[in-house]
Amino acid sequence: MPRKSDLTFEEALAKLEAIVARMERGDLPLKDLMADYSEGVVLSKQCLQSLERAEKTMDIFVSEDGADVKEQKLTIEGE
Repeated sequence: MPRKSDLTFEEALAKLEAIVARMERGDLPLKDLMADYSEGVVLSKQCLQSLERAEKTMDIFVSEDGADVKEQKLTIEGE
């Protein structure tokens, strides 16, 4: 089984969604609930880090007046 840090964004998100679904059922013993919560926090951080890396490397391709497409760095407000 891969370590959490080896999971792709999609794998980490799917695991996180499964944890949330189990927790929302409301029938987990406290011990399992705490373990799931802890794993969910780790997976959530990993997903956020993946999204932040994607934002930093994303480029926007724009066409000005129907001319050639140019590459432009993505500027995120507040950064």
